[in-house]
Amino acid sequence: MTSSQPYLIRAIYEWIVDNNLTPYLMVDGTRKGAIVPEDYLDDQGRIILNISPSATSELLMNNEEVTFNARFSGQAIGIVVPTFCVKAIYARENGQGMMFNDEGNEESSEESVRRKKRAMLESVSGASSASAPSAADNAGETPPDDKPPAGKGRKGPNLKVVK
Repeated sequence: MTSSQPYLIRAIYEWIVDNNLTPYLMVDGTRKGAIVPEDYLDDQGRIILNISPSATSELLMNNEEVTFNARFSGQAIGIVVPTFCVKAIYARENGQGMMFNDEGNEESSEESVRRKKRAMLESVSGASSASAPSAADNAGETPPDDKPPAGKGRKGPNLKVVK
């Protein structure tokens, strides 16, 4: 059987957006295939990404990966997150969402290299349009993933485990 995780990620994303909340994705950025800005990883190799429509462009969620373009410190970056790298999806405002265990298998290193090359090519080809303002720039608020994580005193997301 295929993993239920990509289906749940898409469903919870829609539920959060339909309720006018901000969807956040907690990602393990150290796993193979994850293309995220490494400068923003915390001590455990995780990154919290704002995947709201106003903070991303070209968001695509399929059974293998979540891909989108976002700005970090004003620089447009192509993000690729294999679904097995997603640790949680939740709403910023109330912490409601879902955490995931490590049920997915990591892809082969050859597949990881192919994905990274594709993302780099897309970033280079998209550089000419990087001067155009993104939806995140026009939203009136800076997504929290535009700043490096704060020190150890930073309070993490407030997720509830539902059984």
